[in-house]
Amino acid sequence: MISPIKWKNNKVFMLDQRILPFKEVEIEHSTHFEVAASIRNMVIRGAPAIGVAAAMGVALGVLNMGENVRDPGYEFEKILSELESTRPTAKNLFWATGEMKKIFKKHSGNLSVLKERMIERALEIKREDEKINMKIGENGEGLIGEGDTVLTHCNAGSLATAGYGTALGVIRGAFFKGRKLSVIACETRPYLQGARLTTWELQKDNIPVKLITDSMAGYLMSAGNIDIVITGADRIAANGDTANKIGTYSLAVLARHHNIPFYIAAPVSTIDFESGSGKDIVIEERDKNEVLTCMGKKTALPETEVYNPAFDITPQDLITAIITERKVISGNFRSGISALFE
Repeated sequence: MISPIKWKNNKVFMLDQRILPFKEVEIEHSTHFEVAASIRNMVIRGAPAIGVAAAMGVALGVLNMGENVRDPGYEFEKILSELESTRPTAKNLFWATGEMKKIFKKHSGNLSVLKERMIERALEIKREDEKINMKIGENGEGLIGEGDTVLTHCNAGSLATAGYGTALGVIRGAFFKGRKLSVIACETRPYLQGARLTTWELQKDNIPVKLITDSMAGYLMSAGNIDIVITGADRIAANGDTANKIGTYSLAVLARHHNIPFYIAAPVSTIDFESGSGKDIVIEERDKNEVLTCMGKKTALPETEVYNPAFDITPQDLITAIITERKVISGNFRSGISALFE
C-alpha cells in the first residue's frame, strides 16, 4: 500500500506528489514550518492526508520546543496558526489540529511527556486513517456492480490519505473482491491529480483505467460509457453539501441529467457542523500561474487574468449517497449526518 507520509527518526517524510508519476522522491522535514510549506505547496494533498500531515507537523513543532521555553502555550498557538493557514477548505486539517490541542491541554504541564504524547497521537491519527479508509471501501464496494465503469475526479486514493483511499478505496474494495470493473479518471486541471496520481495508483494495482480530459465526461455519459461516479471530499456541510476539487459540481450536474448515481466517499472527520450548508464553506483561491502553465510549460500570456478556485460546492440534492466509515448515508442528509454522531 502506498504511504504518502511517514514519521521516521523524529522527522516527517513526504512523497513529493508534484513530480509523480515520473519521479518518486521523498522530502525530509525537520520543522513544522517545512511541513506547513509542503502542505501549502502541494507536496502532499487530499484532505485526510493533509490532516495526518498537520498532526505530524504539530508534533514536530512541539518536539522542537526548547526545555527552557517561557510560554509553551504561546509557542503552541504559533505552531497551530502556521499549519492552519495552509489549506482553508480541508476540514481534516482543522480536525487533526483539534485532536492535538486536546493532547496539549492534558499534558502541557510536563514538556517531556507532552512531546511523547504528541508523537503518539500523530502516529495514531495515521493508523486510524488507514483503518477508516479500509472501512469506507468495505461499506461502499457493494455499490459497484459487476462490469461497471466508474468515473472518478481528482485523486482520492492512497496519496490523498494515510493509505488505501476514500473514493479509490471503494473501487479497490470492489476490485479486490474479484468484481470486474474499469475506471475512467478525469485529468483534473489545473494540477492534473487525476492524470498524474490516480492513473499511477490504479496502474500499480492492475485496475483497468482510462484517462480523459475534464471536458470529455459529458460525452462519455451521453454515450452510456459511465455507470457511476465516485469522488472524495474536502469538507462536507451539515446538510450534505460537499466541497471537492474544482469540476466536481459539473460532474454531478451531468450525472443527474444522465440518471447516473453520484457518490461521495469521505471519513466522518470531513464533516463540518459549523458549516450549515455549502454557502458557509471557504473556497481556497490559488495562484494564477497554476492555470497559466501546465507541467511547467506556459499555456497563456503571463498578463492574462485568471480565476483559480481550488474547489467547488456540490449541492446535496445532486448526491446519491455519502459513503463513510460508519455507514452509507442517503435520503435526508442532515438527519443522516446527525445520526452518525448520536
